[in-house]
Amino acid sequence: MPWTRAIASSGVDRYSNWPESVRQLPQVGSLADANVERIIALRPDLVLLRPRNRVVERLEGLGIKVLALDAKTHADMRRNMEAVAQAIGKPGAGEALWQRTDVRLNAARARVPVAWQGRRVYFELHGGTAAASEASFIGETLARLGLRNVVPGSLGAFPKLGPEYAVRAEPDLLITNEGRGTPPIASRPGWSAMGAVQRGRFCRIAESHFDVMVRPGPRMDEAAQEILDCLASVDRRSTALP
Repeated sequence: MPWTRAIASSGVDRYSNWPESVRQLPQVGSLADANVERIIALRPDLVLLRPRNRVVERLEGLGIKVLALDAKTHADMRRNMEAVAQAIGKPGAGEALWQRTDVRLNAARARVPVAWQGRRVYFELHGGTAAASEASFIGETLARLGLRNVVPGSLGAFPKLGPEYAVRAEPDLLITNEGRGTPPIASRPGWSAMGAVQRGRFCRIAESHFDVMVRPGPRMDEAAQEILDCLASVDRRSTALP
């Protein structure tokens, strides 16, 4: 989740972009340059931020209620949903939201074609310099859908990996994004010889859609749907899975 938000939509950090309406709200900086004075001026009832943020003590010292949250796993997100619900006086609402999300994730799993169950995936990010492992938030979503991640969790959630890693791993599916600075798949060293590339088993997700896949939050079901859409597009254009 973005590092800080004021409850009741009084202000957001510069990276908040959903729902669309938050783009019209006052911005209060980012992780590196929080504008404490502007946060104070907005008179928030509650500020959400990440643990170990440098502005916590200052805000609390001024009498502003702060809730530090971090989300690296699905379990973290479940706890965060209810923590926020408790903080705004709606106990149980967070757990109810999680349960609805969980149902939609299970429904998404049921729609994954049988031929894709257990298939190996390489999920790339950061312009081709890193990948999402089994231990990442999106890695858990892939597992929920019955897909296997070729990057083990022992490497960390988002290890820095060069293009040669994917070549050696030889995944059944490649997922990358279309963001600026992300090189075309065919230009990666050795990728043109990979079976997944030769058979058209790759997806380049638009930046606007990729965002929901890599930000841990309550839109996990939307991330799962993006993966389903990827599989469907691959099936339409690629050769049959062996």
